[in-house]
Amino acid sequence: MSPSQQTARTIPVINPATEEQLAEIPAASADQVERSVQAARRAYESWRRVPATERAALLHEVASRTRAAGEELIRLLTQEEGKPVPENEEELLWTANTFDYYAELGRHERGRVIPPGDPGQFNFVLKEPYGVVACIVPWNYPLLLMAWKVAPALAAGNTVIIKPSKLTPLTTLRLFEVAFQYLPEGVVQVLPGYGTETGEALVVHPDVAVIALTGSLAVGQRLAELAAPRMKKLHLELGGKDPMVIGPDVDLELAVKALAYSGLINAGQVCTSTERVYVPRGRYAAFGDMLAEYVRELRLGDGLDPQTDIGPMIRDAFRSKVDDQVQEAVSQGARLLAGGRRPPDRPRGYFYEPTVLMDVNHQMRIMTEETFGPVLPLMPYTDFEEAIRLANDNQYGLGASLMSNDARLVKRFFEEVHAGTVWINDPLTDNYAGPFGGMKMSGQGRELGQEGLDEFQQVKHVHWDIEAGVKDYWYPYGDRD
Repeated sequence: MSPSQQTARTIPVINPATEEQLAEIPAASADQVERSVQAARRAYESWRRVPATERAALLHEVASRTRAAGEELIRLLTQEEGKPVPENEEELLWTANTFDYYAELGRHERGRVIPPGDPGQFNFVLKEPYGVVACIVPWNYPLLLMAWKVAPALAAGNTVIIKPSKLTPLTTLRLFEVAFQYLPEGVVQVLPGYGTETGEALVVHPDVAVIALTGSLAVGQRLAELAAPRMKKLHLELGGKDPMVIGPDVDLELAVKALAYSGLINAGQVCTSTERVYVPRGRYAAFGDMLAEYVRELRLGDGLDPQTDIGPMIRDAFRSKVDDQVQEAVSQGARLLAGGRRPPDRPRGYFYEPTVLMDVNHQMRIMTEETFGPVLPLMPYTDFEEAIRLANDNQYGLGASLMSNDARLVKRFFEEVHAGTVWINDPLTDNYAGPFGGMKMSGQGRELGQEGLDEFQQVKHVHWDIEAGVKDYWYPYGDRD
């Protein structure tokens, strides 16, 4: 934002590992939203006509500039969001590679030719951009989840306004300076602000055609309510309560390590974090003991410290929600094997010890509501049919994991579990060409892959009668033989 755009309201940005303020930036007002939308609308008229090969070159340039600024962006991302540097190195790599992927996919095809109903006709399908896309991005992966929306939207010929989370706007603003501002003016803009002001102003604006959100179920429902009267295209990736089933055949040491990664990466603050774990009854006690011993050795600390395994949670309110669920489960009969508290040796920072709970059930919030923290609750199952039933027993359907080498169990699992992504023996691994998104209350639409590009294109069927002759089925009916 230029100084003339600054408003009285500001956004403080806090380092969650130290609780120190990193910066204070101006929040966008409704007037600034209006100016940005109009700038994006003007830019769209020319950007949509840029040849796909030229758009591809520009997106490759975004990727290249992102990599060139990688060290700076990774450090800033770690400071404002908290993840350890290795996790942010991966986020930066994925961000750049996503722009490269859609640079190429965007020039691959624009539709298809279909067989006509008559030899003198020509029928084809066009995929066209929508116009202005508002990308509302969460705090837990502010660059990655931005790229999953912005890259395909741009490749399809749309222009984009990014509203980063008020908790983590700095890295996105810096990425604009080092990479996006080299695109034609108005093609990409960043508007930091508050959801009820900046975000909702974008959602209701008549010239914003698409709303792409990663956020909570409650926020998604609110935006859907606002967008419904305007019949806007919605692209929503919402909450999750992902299960992992430990197969009866799997090596327990391998399963412990896989579960720790899938449940504790980014301190459990991932929409696809494993938040429910089902273990064969005969191996339940041994698995719980092994898991508790393993997570006790993981090191909490500032993400900039190379010895850190798990960083802080984003804010104290999020940590308190996690602790409330843990303590409530214990009061209802759950058994605490590890963690379950704020580390006494870290008085500063929003840290929470990695936690292992046993003897939970589906009457407890820890097994029904999204936790979004470093908690691994374990529940036994008797047979695989029960494991699948338990895995499906939730309103969300974002992802699900199975640890097993039994092909019969694997097939049953991926056919019968209701989730947008199913991982077998390698949880939380994405693929640029593989669509990502949820079922049930986890949202609608897909990111990544061809499906991710299709989300930002609308379809037009063209029926062309080349002969342009009079048809025997036109009026008047009475003159027919």
